[in-house]
Amino acid sequence: MKKVLSTIAIAGVATLALASCTKKKEKLTIWVSESDGVKELTQQQVKSFKKAYPDVNLDKYKVVVEGVSEADAATQMIADVQSGADIFCFAQDQLARLVQAQAVTEIATEVATRLKAANDSGSIQAASVAGKMYCYPLTSDNGYYMYYDKSVVSADHLDSLEDIIADCEAADKLFCFELTTSAWYNAAFMFAKNDTTGEQLCSESWTTDADGKIVSVNSTFNSDNGVIALRGMQHLLKSDCHKDSSSTGEFANDAAVVISGTWGKTDAVNALGDNYAATDLPSFKVDNQTYHLGSFSGNKLMGVKPQTDAEKVAVCQLLAEYLTNKDCQLERFAKKGWGPSNKEAQQNDAVKGDAALNALAAQSAYATPQGQIHGSWWDIAKTYATAAKEAAKDDANALKAGLQKYADTVQRILTMTPEELRAFTVIGAIGGTNWDTDFKMVETEANSNIWISEQAFEMTTATEFKVRQGKNWDVNFGDNGNNFKPTADGTYKVKFTYNADANTGVIELIAA
Repeated sequence: MKKVLSTIAIAGVATLALASCTKKKEKLTIWVSESDGVKELTQQQVKSFKKAYPDVNLDKYKVVVEGVSEADAATQMIADVQSGADIFCFAQDQLARLVQAQAVTEIATEVATRLKAANDSGSIQAASVAGKMYCYPLTSDNGYYMYYDKSVVSADHLDSLEDIIADCEAADKLFCFELTTSAWYNAAFMFAKNDTTGEQLCSESWTTDADGKIVSVNSTFNSDNGVIALRGMQHLLKSDCHKDSSSTGEFANDAAVVISGTWGKTDAVNALGDNYAATDLPSFKVDNQTYHLGSFSGNKLMGVKPQTDAEKVAVCQLLAEYLTNKDCQLERFAKKGWGPSNKEAQQNDAVKGDAALNALAAQSAYATPQGQIHGSWWDIAKTYATAAKEAAKDDANALKAGLQKYADTVQRILTMTPEELRAFTVIGAIGGTNWDTDFKMVETEANSNIWISEQAFEMTTATEFKVRQGKNWDVNFGDNGNNFKPTADGTYKVKFTYNADANTGVIELIAA
């Protein structure tokens, strides 16, 4: 894995008098959300930065703004830090591994002091590892809630999952909630709170060391309360109205309910018109006890890559601080509906009156802050939802077996040997699985870095998969960053040739 040579912490900078240069412009790359319009908005904000800081010669650099998913940015940065973006946006759970890979610059004390004064405490915590602040808060809206069609879902049914399901079934409409396809969403049932006692059904927390490496997990998912959560999940999984989706575009395809976040507001408003509404998640009932669905809450962050050029890292840090300031956050709210982390921006009348952000605020009382989570967890935690879907309704033994499999897999990840961490596996919508199972690959010769899957897979041109190392997403390969797809139907073994020095690889299919 390539890493830069050093990390340079620059003190607070008001202006930088940088000499102009006649040589070819050096590239300064910014990765932002792929969401429509974010790239263009960021380009405009960079222009505004130039006006705000005329003494900073940003024209020395060729500033390139690219759309990269916040879910993928950290993985791409870690894969090759030197080739990654100079400034990049990502979800908070990725910070620990970015710190461990030396892919993000620690923020100087003076700058951190300004950020702590300007932003809410949750975002500051999200931007920190082991008491040190590494990035700039971008949003405080990385959570989810319920969008719904008021013409289908009765106002007096909003507190009951079962009643909402009945409304959808009666209208032959979809209830979209990613359960078997997303751990982030299905954790809502595990984090549900007892409406009588206020106690949360289950909890889970991951511990990192000073270097950002995840070393342990404390989980109560595999418990009787976990079974209650899965029984509640079955109410929806067993209904014909359920669809594994979080896209508010589904409102144009006969959906009446979509569980999503602020990024889905525009499509929801456009599709539903006067019937648009948003609220917190409902409650479900098991054995006459009611539990209000929980959720993850979190932040999106902006990081700066370490540089060997002190001048460039100073420019990047000042630019990142500007792009995450109050005015820029309010612009993103106005055009994209993103929820600010800046405390002054949160008091803006339009922000306080936004239905989607009000729904998020209502749900926050039931939300669990998204801390640092092992990269493999997002696949592993799909398994208990799949077990709930496949099990007979209220089959406690089958549900316990699904939770036991989940717990065993988590522990295996934390106790992997050096050989297992080095090995590659195949994962995807392949072999009858759905991105929740790693299939073993065997190295053809010791240290050859040529790997072939033990199993042959029946594939079509619609089959999608990737190859990854150590059952983690830190190092993974597909087709130029996308999932790999066969060009012809057939039965194949997967061959992977890895160049460890360059961190590149080639996937081939071998007819079996």
